[in-house]
Amino acid sequence: QVQLVESGGGLVQAGGSLRLSCAASGRTSSYYPMGWFRQAPGKEREFVAAISWSGSSTYYADSVKGRFTISRANAKNTLQMNSLIPEDTAVYYCAAKGRPYGLATTNLDDYDHWGQGTQVTVSS
Repeated sequence: QVQLVESGGGLVQAGGSLRLSCAASGRTSSYYPMGWFRQAPGKEREFVAAISWSGSSTYYADSVKGRFTISRANAKNTLQMNSLIPEDTAVYYCAAKGRPYGLATTNLDDYDHWGQGTQVTVSS
């Protein structure tokens, strides 16, 4: 069983930066493709970024491309968020796929393990 613990959310002014971290525990957790999703009030959860198990492939939503960077070191991944805008305000969730190796994907239904979420608020 994989457990995910997120940290790093908070309140920041528009144009600022935040770094989210996600630590995965479990025997093979270093080998799971991982991703970040977010959910704003009244909206559906949406894809933000994903990274392959090796870290060699990354994927981004168009809305964050060029501003956010996902990286990983073994079982921990980091989402660096720069040039934040109010529309980035949401609860951010770390996710891991249910099986090791394989491809990282943008579909939330492909992910079986989820963190508790961390709030990111960007003020204008």
